[in-house]
This record gives sequence, structure tokens and C-alpha cells, in this order.
Amino acid sequence: MKIALVNPISRSGQGYHTIGTRIPQLGLQVLARLALAAGHQVDIIDEIFATIDTEKRLAEGGYDLVGVTSYTSSATRAYEVAACCRTLGIPSIMGGPHAWAVPEEPAEHFDSVAVGECDEVWPQILADAQAGKLQNRYDGCFSELTGDRGAAAQGLHPLNGRYDVACIQTSRGCPIGCDYCSVTRFNGREIRRRDIGKIIEEWNSTDRKFIFVVDDNFYGVGPKHAEWAKELLRAIIKHGKRKLWFSQTSLNMGDDIEGLKLAYKAGCRAMLVGIESFNPKALAGWKKGLNVKIFDRYKEHVDGFHKAGLAVFGGFVIGSDEDDENTVADTALKAVQLGVDIIQITNMTPLPGTNLFDKLKAEGRLIATNYPKDWERYTFIETVYTPAKMTARRLDETIYELRKAAATQHWVLKRTLKSFWWTKSLTTTLFVNGMNGAWVSLAKGQVPHDEKRLGYTIVPCERTEKIRKSFNFRSGKLELPSVGGAAGTGSQEPGTETA
Repeated sequence: MKIALVNPISRSGQGYHTIGTRIPQLGLQVLARLALAAGHQVDIIDEIFATIDTEKRLAEGGYDLVGVTSYTSSATRAYEVAACCRTLGIPSIMGGPHAWAVPEEPAEHFDSVAVGECDEVWPQILADAQAGKLQNRYDGCFSELTGDRGAAAQGLHPLNGRYDVACIQTSRGCPIGCDYCSVTRFNGREIRRRDIGKIIEEWNSTDRKFIFVVDDNFYGVGPKHAEWAKELLRAIIKHGKRKLWFSQTSLNMGDDIEGLKLAYKAGCRAMLVGIESFNPKALAGWKKGLNVKIFDRYKEHVDGFHKAGLAVFGGFVIGSDEDDENTVADTALKAVQLGVDIIQITNMTPLPGTNLFDKLKAEGRLIATNYPKDWERYTFIETVYTPAKMTARRLDETIYELRKAAATQHWVLKRTLKSFWWTKSLTTTLFVNGMNGAWVSLAKGQVPHDEKRLGYTIVPCERTEKIRKSFNFRSGKLELPSVGGAAGTGSQEPGTETA
């Protein structure tokens, strides 16, 4: 068969899944490898490069099957792709986080829906499609990552573009289970590991010089997890080709001197860390118990990364029931005081399939409910529910103030020099410079949309002065509230989806 695998994006072209990224859709590369091994021909169409030619490519490609993965924000666009397939008479199937969360919805548009991890059921899907007997639904499972399972077709680029980096996954699952995140439900609470030898084999097979290790929690939360991570790092040092990379981890890794040094020696230059909030009540409300446990030692853990030469890419979520209109500014200022090299502040977004979505729906607080059209608004850049201590519009206005400052102030070089002072690593510093430059580009692209939607004029005040100070790095000493005492004003990051 000739198969097209499609990664759609939100029709608005806005959001963290659609702007400034040329990172592979790893789930499609994994399925592509399996299909290629079975003798099929596979093309990837990734709309992070462009959306305008997708329908034309499908019409002219002579495909026997179209597979689509989708985050929630791109589900509306996915259904347009499905409509195109039906017009062309091409069987189509949808998988990914959104199909897992609300499988009855894509079933109205696609010929088939794949629910959950599809490694084990994909060969059956291909066999059924080839026989003209595609079933309405396939249910995946938390499979053991033995043999080549989890490996991707590293050399396969989309028809409509070329990826800048490689993606590799060494494990799946996360035991933390934050209320706003779908990972623990989608991939399971247990961290399942791939064979280290197979990881190194895939590592050495890619021609990309930079790798994103997409694990949701590279280091894990206990001694057993940490030891496996360090065993992998030693194997990369000994047997892996020299490449630079970054991954995602929990803040507790900052306390493991050996692990941090091994990571740097293995080529790691930064970790995306879910710091989430400077408000212990917000953390507790999200069931972010690990961060509550080490809340008083945030600074020590960030310093630990820096001493090993690693940058901290800090993620923060804004919009908990503890947050108010001062939280965005407070978060930006405290993040600079903490020493975060790259700051990502996003709207708390209740993704379907999460505890947060279920809670807000039960409380009647969701305001973007015209599905499937309104799924396009679930992009981590717009408030789609009613916060407890402010209006949704007010929260969006305060985040706009931050984006406007990021887009108009000259701060990237200052941050670059700070990171070099902290890490003493040129390659780490160059990564920080590039990521912060990308954030400026994202902010510049988003600000006009914010201004059109909000029609909001920024009035200088204490809140905007804090934002200005954070970009000028005249921030003072970090002061955190007591875990056991009053929370005060809070601050946070997003619940991420994974394919």
C-alpha cells in the first residue's frame, strides 16, 4: 500500500504546537518505520511547514490509506483532512491524544479511530486496510518497549519540509499525574524503558546533529528511575556518536550531581523542567506533590543544573484557582530571580482526557464549548474557562502584557550573557540564545492577534513595572512563601500533550 501520515495544525496557525518549530512528529515516524518494514510505501505530510498543499498532495498521491494524528488544538483541521479523504474515496484513520480522549467525536469524521498507543495494533490496522476491511475502532495498550518498539524512521522527512532536529524517545509514562496533563492517562503512570542498546543504535543512525529526547520525564522520581537514566547516559558517552541534545525532566534532577555531570558529558545542554508555580497551594491543587516537597529548595536545584553546565528551560502555568491578575508579572520576576534561562509561561488549558477538564466541565466553568470548532482555541495561548479570581479576558490581558514586553524589549543578549556566567558553557549558551530568540519571534507573531482580539491598551502600573524589571534583569532577591503558610500570589506553565 501507499500510505500518507498527516500531522495537522490549528487552522489559526497560532499556539505552541504550530509556531517556530521544525521538530518531528515522532509518533508518525514510529508508525512509518513499522509500515516501511512491512513493505509499504510511506509519505509524511507535516503542516507545521504549510497547510495549503495538503489536500492537493492527498488528491495527487495515489494513496491507499491516510493516517492522521492530532493534538486537541488541531482536531478541527484534522476533520477537514478527513472530509477531503472521503471526497477522494481514501480510507482514513485518526489516532493521537485527541482521538484517545474523545474517540466518539473523530468517529463521526474518519472511517476508523485508533485509541491509545498504537504500536501493537498498527500491523493489524495495515493488514485490515490492505484487505479492505478496516474496522471502526482499534484499541491500543501500554506495550512493553522491547526490541525495536518505539524506534522511529529517523531518515524520513515530510514531503513538504525538512526537520531541523531529530527526536528520540527512550521511555514512556510519567508517575506524577498533574491534573492538567494527559500524559499519565495516555501513556500510563509506570515509566516503561526501551532497551539501551536499541536506543544507542537509533541515536547513531540519525544524521541530525541535535536531538530532542522527547521523554516526558527523563530522570524520573526515585532512585530506580535515576539509576536507569544514568546507565543510559554512560552508554551514550561510551558508545554514542557525539551530538547535542535536550530533554524534559522533573526539578528533582537538580539535586543529583553525578547525573547532571553525566548528562552534560553525554551532550545534554538543557532540560525543560516543569516548575509550574511559585504558589504551593496551586501546586498542591494540581497534585504536583514532587514540587511541593522541594519547594523551599527551588533555587538549589536550579543552581545544580547550572553548575553542571546545563540550562533550565522553565515551564510555568498561569490560571489556577489561586492565581490573580498579578500572577503573570510575579511569575516572570521570580523566574528571573530563580535563574531560569528560558521561560515559558502559558495559559492553563483543560485538555480533554485530563482531571482538570473533567473538574471544570462538572463545575460549568468551560467557556469554549462549541466543539469541534472551539478545539482550535485550546492552544495554551488563550483562556478557555472561567478562572476563580479574575475573568478569562483579564488573564489573557495580563499574559498579553508579558508577550508585548518580550516582543519589544531588547533582552535576549542580556539573558545569553547571564546563562554563560551561570553555566560556563558556550554550547549551552548558544542553545539558550536560540531558544529565547525563538520566543521573541513567537511573541512578535502572536502580539498582533492579541491586540486584534483583546483591543487592550497597556497602562503602566506596578504589575507592568515588574514585567519590565524581569526583562531588564534588575530583579532583586528571590522570596518564596512558606509551604505551610499562606500562599500569597501565585504563578505557573502548561499541561502538555504527547502523541
